[in-house]
Amino acid sequence: FSLFTQEVYSKHRPLANMSNTLTATELNDLQTLLQTYPPVQTALDTLTQHNGQLDISFDQLWAQSQNNQTYDCTKSIWSVTLTVLRQELCGDDSFRSKILDYNKKPASASAFTGLIVYLTEHTHLPLNPAIATILLLYILKVGLNIFCEYTEPQSK
Repeated sequence: FSLFTQEVYSKHRPLANMSNTLTATELNDLQTLLQTYPPVQTALDTLTQHNGQLDISFDQLWAQSQNNQTYDCTKSIWSVTLTVLRQELCGDDSFRSKILDYNKKPASASAFTGLIVYLTEHTHLPLNPAIATILLLYILKVGLNIFCEYTEPQSK
């Protein structure tokens, strides 16, 4: 499960090839790691249904959490959520510390679930555990530093 450590992705996965998709191996590793944490199963089932695509899985879970209400918007809810999440997390030393702790022990289910709980309880976003799982997986996949830099608004 060490595929989700920042070191692996910074060495072997260039920014230009960043993907919003988890591989079948990554999904299987997550199923094994988190089998005793039922709130994550909805996220993992949705990811499996969408071949590991984080953004599409997020959109589906978000729509379900909003009773499938649709909005006529030009912005992606995925993009907007990542931008808002950046504002809340990138200066948060407590979250950064938890990510670093997780990266030291990526096979720790308790560290992973602790990050999910942190996202649901310490952000001002309406996140349920399934949605928080998708967002956390994206942050872990690209690395917190890359996430913070990549989602930083362009200066005008």
